[in-house]
Amino acid sequence: MNKFSFLALTSTIWTAAVMAAGDNQFTDGDEFADFYGQDELVSIATGTSTPISKAPSVASVISAEQIEAMGATHLDEVLERIPGLHVMPSDLNRLDPVYSIRGIQTGFNPQILVLMNGAEVKDYLNGGLPFTFQMPLSNISRIEVIRGPGSAVYGADAYSGVINIITKTAAENEAGAAGVRVGSFQSRDVWVQKGYQTENFTISFSLENQRSDGDDGRIVTADAQTTWDNLNGTNASLAPGALSTHYDVTNMHLDFSTGNWSLQNWFWQQDQGGLGQGGAQALDNRGYQDATQLLSHLNYDRDLSDALKLEADLSYQRSESDSLFYLFPAGSTLRIGSDGNISTTGNLVTFPDGYIGNPQVVSENVSAELTTLYNGFQDHSLRLSTGWSESRVEAEEHKNYGPGVIDGTSSPVDGTLTNVTGTDDIFLQDQTRESYFVSAQDQWQLNNDWSFTAGIRWDHFEDFGNATTPRLALVWEPLHNLTTKLLYGEAFRAPSFAELYFQNNPSALGNPNLKPEEIKTWELAFDYRPNFETGVKLSLFNYEATDLIAIVAQGSTRQYQNARNQDGYGLELELDWDATEALNLNASYAWQHSEDADTGADVADAPEHTTYLDINYRFNRDWRGSLQHYWVGSRSRAEGDSRTDIDDYHWVNARLTRSFNHDRLKLSIIAKNLFDTDAREPSSALIANDYPLEGRSIWGEIKYSF
Repeated sequence: MNKFSFLALTSTIWTAAVMAAGDNQFTDGDEFADFYGQDELVSIATGTSTPISKAPSVASVISAEQIEAMGATHLDEVLERIPGLHVMPSDLNRLDPVYSIRGIQTGFNPQILVLMNGAEVKDYLNGGLPFTFQMPLSNISRIEVIRGPGSAVYGADAYSGVINIITKTAAENEAGAAGVRVGSFQSRDVWVQKGYQTENFTISFSLENQRSDGDDGRIVTADAQTTWDNLNGTNASLAPGALSTHYDVTNMHLDFSTGNWSLQNWFWQQDQGGLGQGGAQALDNRGYQDATQLLSHLNYDRDLSDALKLEADLSYQRSESDSLFYLFPAGSTLRIGSDGNISTTGNLVTFPDGYIGNPQVVSENVSAELTTLYNGFQDHSLRLSTGWSESRVEAEEHKNYGPGVIDGTSSPVDGTLTNVTGTDDIFLQDQTRESYFVSAQDQWQLNNDWSFTAGIRWDHFEDFGNATTPRLALVWEPLHNLTTKLLYGEAFRAPSFAELYFQNNPSALGNPNLKPEEIKTWELAFDYRPNFETGVKLSLFNYEATDLIAIVAQGSTRQYQNARNQDGYGLELELDWDATEALNLNASYAWQHSEDADTGADVADAPEHTTYLDINYRFNRDWRGSLQHYWVGSRSRAEGDSRTDIDDYHWVNARLTRSFNHDRLKLSIIAKNLFDTDAREPSSALIANDYPLEGRSIWGEIKYSF
């Protein structure tokens, strides 16, 4: 059975089962309205708030209450709840989180767009999230996720999905709260938040800090330096040794609003975070990562008439990164060519203090957007938008290797660092990119049961040209408790500055001839709610992705290239069930098959099967417990990788909470990886035994609401 036959058969069976399953329980219009009033609203599907069951996309919403009940402490843990989304560590460096959706991912994770209250969060050097990114949760009100293309609304990078992190308002923080959490690996989290509001003015403040020494039991037995040791007869590798996973993250929000204006400010900082497997996949217990992210977002929102609404947005984002890499450890011996770069045929050169680099990057982005919403035509809701942005990246670098520093002689090279800033020997010249767009969208209510959404966006980038991305969505409600959606969308991702312009870089070289990644996606989705306590969602998808960018080895060098085309299809099934007033179950299963469109080989590393189960039970007024289990299975190796298959794994978390004084004081015990599973995520062959995840950790938490 081919993929189209499978999807058609599955959708036919689903529709027939639902139509036969039950009487339509909502024959009264008021009852129907009451039912859909229970729906969560989602804004990222169309740029306007829409009930999630009617949104022209495959969407999920996770609330603050659900996040707290889970016992999650950072964003990556929460996102595992989303069907078809799996969080895995980057194999390029630093173990940065990669959000793999439907089998689409590359090392820096630029294919998914992350927003903070609708404003883009991005490191403009690599196109993904800030290095060593970890997002605390105490000030998050809700998280909206759409799976599938979003470029018709959001432009570049809304490729495989969009995540919108919505922070708490002054009203939500008005009572105020503070908390402390301590746990294994010398981990400690603290937070405080408070809101204030008057008739004309609001202010909301939140401050969080998370720090940990990291799990020193995450041992890898061999690394890239091991390979050089075997070739050159040396013994410099730090393997077997632990991955460097310590962190110290500060997260602050300060938001204001008055009248039609709001100003949201976000500051995030990583202070000397660990470098995971090391910048060149050689263990590094001396280097560190400093990173800061600043985002200010000014919004003006006004109803000009009953039918016309105006929104204006101005945002400024600044990222700073200061990395100290011991790319290869003290005592390493490498072959260095006459140009100063690593070579398979050069002279053997010893680095007694290590192969050291200190790159520093500042990136800035300014963007402006103007949107009008018009409902003056009967049964139509029009959204017109235009915008402009400018991004720039400036780099500095100090190092003891490479062109302009060493010449490939056999003399030892000490740890003295040479400043190559402003020369041709730096890893990246300063870069600037300007872009602008126009977009239009019409949501047309054909009749009581049918609606049709059509949108298109045109983007222009000064460094590689234009992109046009359409989207179409047909939504049908054959029953008051069943919604069916047929969706089509296209998206693109612009090459990052790193992918285009890296030079003299031991990890990978840029390629100025890169083309944008593109994708076309078809989806068929069902949202069925047989009663007030139960919701079932099924989505079927098929996509064709072209010109995916990856690092390709070319002799002794590695370069970014449009390396492959990828086809994928699969399904996502989710159940949310209030079994009793005290018991809630959320369960999901996702299956995806993705393959190289040219060779037919399975795409490496992405899980073919994942399941998730979240059980929440309220024992009585004061006691509450939860248990989460997820399973990750069937991951393939890359072509030519002779290692055994990647092991599946089960992961279990649990939380038990005791409340006092009408929930003002809460004491909790949290267990992560409760059964101490030896779970591993895929690595390249340089880290032969894959990346071990954290062992079991136990946490105690105190939270007090003022």
